[in-house]
Amino acid sequence: MKQTKQFSTISRRQALAMLGAAGVAAFAGVPAYADGAAVAAKIKGLTGGKSVGEGTIELDLPEIAENGNAVKVAFSIDSPMTADNYVKAVHVMADGNPTPDVASFNFTPAMGACSASTRMRLAKTQNIIVLAEMNDGSFKQAQATVKVTIGGCGG
Repeated sequence: MKQTKQFSTISRRQALAMLGAAGVAAFAGVPAYADGAAVAAKIKGLTGGKSVGEGTIELDLPEIAENGNAVKVAFSIDSPMTADNYVKAVHVMADGNPTPDVASFNFTPAMGACSASTRMRLAKTQNIIVLAEMNDGSFKQAQATVKVTIGGCGG
């Protein structure tokens, strides 16, 4: 026995309601972007609430990124990198991406120098924050703004 299905017609009001529901569902999945408060919370979590000083962190970032898909981020920190005085970790954060975390780097005195570079995707013009954790438990921070003309996260 063959089964047949009948489709019923829908009214214009029902069609608009379905389209509205689909639109809400589509935008419900759009990620919220981090902001200064999210970055501050991340820094507080990393530092345990300790004060953060300005350090000798040299940032190599473009002032203007024509395309946010692959923005070069490089840093170097003036440190003797001896067993008594070295950079333990460096965290790179962005306050305009869906999550503030971009990258974390771990260092040891055997490395001899504290520097690294990577590329990151930036959705829009935003601040890049570099937080360095020293072996004595102190923290240093540097920050710069990168202006993005074409967003890398779908913008």
